[in-house]
Amino acid sequence: MAEDLYVNGGSKDEKYRALLPQLKNLVEGESDMIANLANVSAALKETFGFFWVGFYIVKGGELVLGPFQGPMACTRIKKGRGVCGTAWEKAETQIVPDVDAFPGHIACSSLSRSEIVVPLKTGGGNVCGVLDIDSEELNSFDETDAHFLGILCDML
Repeated sequence: MAEDLYVNGGSKDEKYRALLPQLKNLVEGESDMIANLANVSAALKETFGFFWVGFYIVKGGELVLGPFQGPMACTRIKKGRGVCGTAWEKAETQIVPDVDAFPGHIACSSLSRSEIVVPLKTGGGNVCGVLDIDSEELNSFDETDAHFLGILCDML
């Protein structure tokens, strides 16, 4: 069944507040994690117009590309490497205003200018994946994004 999102214009905060309850209803009705990650990627891309939105899943000691929206991406990332690997290693959200200034940044696309990565954690607190969002603009992400994307990742 096709799902429609209802998010009118407004501030970033207002968009997240309108989107999150809809995504909660969507993911609570589906037990398949890949399906939920795919729909969440699409919803975030559609709502905010981010350059790239997707998930990496911890498999066999590395992050492996999962569902995403945007251009092709890096397939595997080691723990501690780049923004995604750092978020995994530290088990905390990484907000990067300028990816060129991030030591060890992995440039999957030269068009990416800023990034936020939010860990997905199991009930026991272990990181099982990350939500990665890239923007073509500098300084696109802030504590508002970190707050609401953290809530979203907790729902997943």
